[in-house]
Amino acid sequence: MSQSEREEPEFSLDAVRREGLLAPSGAEPVAHDGTGRVQLSFTVEDKEAPPTQRQVRVPPGVSVFDSASWNGIAIDSTCGGHGTCHKCKVRMSPVTGVTLHDQRTFTPAELEAGWRLACLVRATRDHDVVVPPLTTRPKAATVGVGRQVILRPAVQKRYVELAEPTLVDQRPDLTRLLDAIDDLEPVPDLHALRRLPSVLRQADFKVTAVVVDETLIDVEPGDTTNIRHAIAFDLGTTTVVATLLDLVTGTPVAVASMLNKQQPFGGDVISRISATMIDPAALGRLQEAAGQTLATLADQVCREGGVEPQHVYEAALAGNATMTALVLGIDPEPLGVAPFVQSTATPPTVLATEIGLSLHPRARVALFPALGAYVGGDIVAGMLATGMDRDKRVRLFIDVGTNCEIVLSDGERILSTAAPAGPAFEGGAIRCGMRAADGAIEVVKLTPDASDASADERSVELGVIGDVLPRGLCGSGLVDAVAELVKAGLLDASGRFVTDEVAKEIAPGLADRLTAIGQERVFVLHRERPDSDPSECVVLSQRDVRELQFAKAAISTGWTLLMEELGLEHGDLQQVLLAGSFGSYLSAASAVRIGLVPQLPVLRIVAAGNVAGEGAKMALLSIRERAGAVALLEEVTYVELSDRADFNDRFVDLLAFPS
Repeated sequence: MSQSEREEPEFSLDAVRREGLLAPSGAEPVAHDGTGRVQLSFTVEDKEAPPTQRQVRVPPGVSVFDSASWNGIAIDSTCGGHGTCHKCKVRMSPVTGVTLHDQRTFTPAELEAGWRLACLVRATRDHDVVVPPLTTRPKAATVGVGRQVILRPAVQKRYVELAEPTLVDQRPDLTRLLDAIDDLEPVPDLHALRRLPSVLRQADFKVTAVVVDETLIDVEPGDTTNIRHAIAFDLGTTTVVATLLDLVTGTPVAVASMLNKQQPFGGDVISRISATMIDPAALGRLQEAAGQTLATLADQVCREGGVEPQHVYEAALAGNATMTALVLGIDPEPLGVAPFVQSTATPPTVLATEIGLSLHPRARVALFPALGAYVGGDIVAGMLATGMDRDKRVRLFIDVGTNCEIVLSDGERILSTAAPAGPAFEGGAIRCGMRAADGAIEVVKLTPDASDASADERSVELGVIGDVLPRGLCGSGLVDAVAELVKAGLLDASGRFVTDEVAKEIAPGLADRLTAIGQERVFVLHRERPDSDPSECVVLSQRDVRELQFAKAAISTGWTLLMEELGLEHGDLQQVLLAGSFGSYLSAASAVRIGLVPQLPVLRIVAAGNVAGEGAKMALLSIRERAGAVALLEEVTYVELSDRADFNDRFVDLLAFPS
């Protein structure tokens, strides 16, 4: 593109940057500091129903399109987020800067009214977003991190109007049906054969054949070709997410999440494996708990989406190796003891009824393959969604959690590993830790030099989920708090709180918050009253800092060893993807400051969202993508850290915070 083509006389680049908007020459995000959250208030219009309202909070820099997609809000798009299909139209308030693609899409009056392409707008401030009704039935859908998927689901329907049998034409019912379907050659299952005679005659031989892969699973009366649904599950150790998809349009219909009902057996996979080793009956109870979780979510998304469960013909499930084994009722013990062996790397497709789901009676569930005992199907799904095998850039993928999975690609080779981060990111082993629920502190900003009468009010700024009084500290708040204390100088490089004398000298507005509970030093994040006892406050303790140090050292050791394996330096990395429910809400600036991720500009660090769920969606929308997930087993090399002689030395070296 020439320089003249890039010029946009109506908007000044400097003015756009001052306003915190998009650069007018394209989709580049505005420089932001990688901290905090922005709130997007969506109004979703519908041609046949009243508008619905949704509010979502996302890290700064995420596109409006991705913010909507992650939360089950459908916006038209077929181009993969490149601004070329001109379909993802939304109305923004306050208005944002205008890109070249916006100028080619909208009239001057529409631009002034706030119309923009959602895939090119980066959320860097709070916005109201109006989403118009869907107008297209695309041949492609945009999922993952800007991935375009050509719609070719395994679930197909064909409507036929058949000639009734006569004494002259005595072809069997099945032959009559299959002769009328000229582009498929399905093999019937028993359920379809049992229904075929009665459905044909009750419907005057006007029926719809339902085919999944190469199997005729049902025959429905009338024309139901516009009713095809599937559910994508991200079966996490802590949280399970379900997305109901319309397979005709490739768009999400409803999204729901809940805590995994296996929680009573332990918060991590090792605890649950141990439970089955101690009590053989625990395996059955864990399988039942997983099934109940999936069934509850399936009922919820069907109810919210106004879809009958019998019209859900397929599901895809992405989970780590242990979660996959447990939902299938497979003994997970070999996964928990050396040499960490899976029963199979490619689980079979099963009937939904076999894992406790009440969908269509012959609905199938496809499960993702796994690279190893601790790099499971959820990571394969994440790699599929982020296109790790297709992108030639040097990219680092980190799914932050109790077990942290790491993938590194130099554009030619792909390495993966897993690091035992522990429960700190989920609020476990943290004095005031809690999950990301109402009352959890998720953002922390400190002003160390405030020293006047209002210093206590201004020195600590907290972002709390639900906008209620703080009750505890979730993972992103923990990382923020430690990063801010390191930045303020109240935590030294070794992770130790400085003395009271030093605190008063370098951070007068914060010094009185540095105190002790018993013999342990703590920093007070929130107190209801100025005279509240520290034991009644939300605090960060010295032990909490140590827990975070151990977690971040394990993770940074993992990606450091992979980078050395490929001969890469920090500066070689072109993109870092933070995935998972926690990683997506982690402050990029805070992650850099404590050494959780490589020392890079925050704009190279991208919140990737629930990529495991996105990969599951892709597998349902395209049989080619499903085959691509299996192909990843041959393309990715798994690196086992537990037998590396240099792991412990590197771990110790990386405990300190970067100077």
